[in-house]
Amino acid sequence: MQFGPTTLSPAEESLRREVREFLAAELPPDHRPGLGMAARHDPDFSRKLAARGWVGMAIPPEYGGRGRTAVDRFIVTEELLAAGAPIGAHFVADRQTGPALLHYGTEQQRRTFLPAISAGDCYFSLGMSEPDSGSDLASVRTRASRVEGGWTVTGTKVWTSLAHLNHFFAVLCRTSPVEDGNRHAGLSQLIVDLHAPGVTVSPIPYLDGSHHFNEVALEDVFVPDERVLGEIGSGWRQVTSELAYERSGPDRWLSTFTVLREFLREGPGKAVSDEEATVVGRLAARYWAIRQLSLAVARALDAGAAPAVEAALVKEVGTRFEQEVVEVLRTCAETEVDADSGSLFHALLAEAVLTGPSFTLRGGTTEILRSVAAKGLST
Repeated sequence: MQFGPTTLSPAEESLRREVREFLAAELPPDHRPGLGMAARHDPDFSRKLAARGWVGMAIPPEYGGRGRTAVDRFIVTEELLAAGAPIGAHFVADRQTGPALLHYGTEQQRRTFLPAISAGDCYFSLGMSEPDSGSDLASVRTRASRVEGGWTVTGTKVWTSLAHLNHFFAVLCRTSPVEDGNRHAGLSQLIVDLHAPGVTVSPIPYLDGSHHFNEVALEDVFVPDERVLGEIGSGWRQVTSELAYERSGPDRWLSTFTVLREFLREGPGKAVSDEEATVVGRLAARYWAIRQLSLAVARALDAGAAPAVEAALVKEVGTRFEQEVVEVLRTCAETEVDADSGSLFHALLAEAVLTGPSFTLRGGTTEILRSVAAKGLST
């Protein structure tokens, strides 16, 4: 397991300043920041980012992207998340589906999807988790059966973020039965239209009634052969390689940063105790340390590595920290959390209290990630 020390170049720092200037101009003063990648689904904002070249940054120009580095994308993503920008529409397609199509997609798939993703016009969800399966992806029961011209898919996916608003999702399914006890064999990925006949999207609301997650039922959904992503039977290898992109980015440790920022903004005018100063200092140090781990993974991706184990560790450390921030700030607030008090800090803290338990679920549970990291350390 390797985390190489890294710093940003002058050109990368210049990109950061450019993004900050853009956000200062585009986000209104009364902008209601979101919590990380669960931010508002705003196609207009996604298209504005795309026009600046900040969606599909790592996609080659021949497919509509900008051919930039994983670190460049890291910088843009970090600034967007820190500002609580409304990135919900394009985020998964940009982070994960685009690289998967580049690595495993056919030329037709690349020409069909990548320009639309880079333009901020095509939105994807992920179709991995299933009811009663937890983080054990190899136990998926969604099945695809061979028919003339393609496949029919039947099964259920759960925790499918923004499936009620997005266009497609990449579904991990079983295309052949388990043989010799090898559950990793016989899995494949299919690109499924979320509006196709036989697809039913049902909300899984948070306690406050807000809606981000969904259950997606598939009943004999036809998927043509040209929508098979990668090779039939190679789904396990493909999804595990994708996880380096899903688990290691700033979205895994900045979800509650806006809560801390508003706590500090609403602080002027009151005396800051030594205890509060110590708490903020400790949180800042943790942010910086996790950021360095996350940035090291981005550098490794640019170097052609596949740091899946390192990404798992970043996600495990980062999402637990996101939840710790919430509890620390609840204690520091010294009052009951009141979402209707008129305080943006209290509103964001209330939202984080209700949605925070999902942080250590999405992208793999803490227990699974520790197992991945432990195996990596032992080899």
